[in-house]
Amino acid sequence: MPTTDTAASSGSDFASASVPRHLARGGVGFGALIAAFALVPVFGPATLLLAPVGLVALRGCPMCWAIGLAETVSRGRLRRECTDGRCELKPASR
Repeated sequence: MPTTDTAASSGSDFASASVPRHLARGGVGFGALIAAFALVPVFGPATLLLAPVGLVALRGCPMCWAIGLAETVSRGRLRRECTDGRCELKPASR
């Protein structure tokens, strides 16, 4: 019997509720990380406190954010179908 699985139930879900929300998180995250290091010569080491803010916004790492962007864009468009231990990605039927 074939089973279907979505990103929400697969256990690896880095996606956001919407693409604009995900891009906003990326802007805050990358902006805070860049500012944390770029502003050190101007404002001193206190600006490094922006780095944890950036990492929280990116949910841990820039690669996690990039994976989440791909998941957010593809959410609802693809589904995983497994038959006899072999899984494939197929377009979701609407």
